[in-house]
Amino acid sequence: MTVLDRITTALPRGTAFVGIGTALLGGANYVHLAAAGHSLSVDDMASFSVLWTVVASIGLGLFFPVEQEVTRVVAARVVAGDGALPVLRRGAVLSSALLAAVLLPLAVWAGPIADLLFHGDKALVAALGGAFAALACAHVTRGVLAGLGRFESYGLQLGLDGLLRIVFSVALALAGVTSLVAFAAVMTVAPLISVLVTLPPVLRGARPGSTAHWPELIEHLGLLVGSTLLAQVLVNIAVISTKLISTDDSALVAALLSALVLARVPLFAFGAFQASLLAGLSTAQAEGDAQGYRRLLLRACALTGGMGVVFGVVAVALGPFLLPVLFGSPDVLGPVDFLWLSVGTTLYMMAMVLGQALLTSGGARQQLVSWIIGTAVLLAVTLSPLELRTRVEIAYAVGSLAVVACMTILLRPRVRYRSVHS
Repeated sequence: MTVLDRITTALPRGTAFVGIGTALLGGANYVHLAAAGHSLSVDDMASFSVLWTVVASIGLGLFFPVEQEVTRVVAARVVAGDGALPVLRRGAVLSSALLAAVLLPLAVWAGPIADLLFHGDKALVAALGGAFAALACAHVTRGVLAGLGRFESYGLQLGLDGLLRIVFSVALALAGVTSLVAFAAVMTVAPLISVLVTLPPVLRGARPGSTAHWPELIEHLGLLVGSTLLAQVLVNIAVISTKLISTDDSALVAALLSALVLARVPLFAFGAFQASLLAGLSTAQAEGDAQGYRRLLLRACALTGGMGVVFGVVAVALGPFLLPVLFGSPDVLGPVDFLWLSVGTTLYMMAMVLGQALLTSGGARQQLVSWIIGTAVLLAVTLSPLELRTRVEIAYAVGSLAVVACMTILLRPRVRYRSVHS
């Protein structure tokens, strides 16, 4: 068996399809940021950096848990021979309710939010709401597709989203557009179009079935939302905390976002098998295959660690040179900055894998506890007297390490000594 065969066998089913889509979407983030960086002023790019970070943290924190729960429930229904349409309907209602809960504060406090994050530009608050709406639609449909095992369509949605972001952002840059709102709108328009294109396979696959009861779908949702929000805060907070602590250092804010995106290249590759990993673990749980469950988890951990190390070495060596070339970012970061960011990214990915295992083995509460502890460690370091740039970078790495340590301790007895049904 060749090395490629071993890697392919180790990955969960459907990873290749999701991987292609994730690669396009991940690359699109770079193109989008690069186009904005070369088109916008430093102050506007700082505001765009904060907007992008808030969408990536709060948006994913709210709506990715809906995808996870829909995936878990639909995968279990597939094993039982039941239809997924009732789950799709409940998931849509649930996602709409979460969207309403986040849009209301944005509407009521648009002025203060704009003053705090966007130099008083209320149009960016509206752009933020639009991006949240797009995520609300996307994650419900992705949950159904992943649960059904239709990873071709799942990957198509991701890939089309990425392709459209590339086309729109490059077109804006080539046309000489310097409007911050125009670049922000790409985060709404591209994902909505991709959802519409992939809606037919969602509706075809979601055949009628038994009633989906709310407890089945929301039993762990609050815990998941809490865990995912804290996870996104941990991975994205460096940009926001720098903005809040040093409001006049737009160069550092813009450079940090670009550096984080470069250091988090493996996160985009990790996303290629995250959805299929959750579906695989959920299926193993439903079938009572404890040995297959453990084997899949160990392979995922090994691949994640190796991926983080390889990409980390490249980021430390080339990151400082690539920042101004690719993103037009101020040249204010060096190899040590990328080292801390790369270590944090590797540990963060490992925490995401272990979190999936806690979720599917009935440990949603323990997952939340781990993220709470990691966030507390992050805040303690962020508020320390260290130099600003150093403390926000170290906080990312040390906070992620705390999460991994907690999850490892809590997960070990569940996976090694007990059935996944325990």
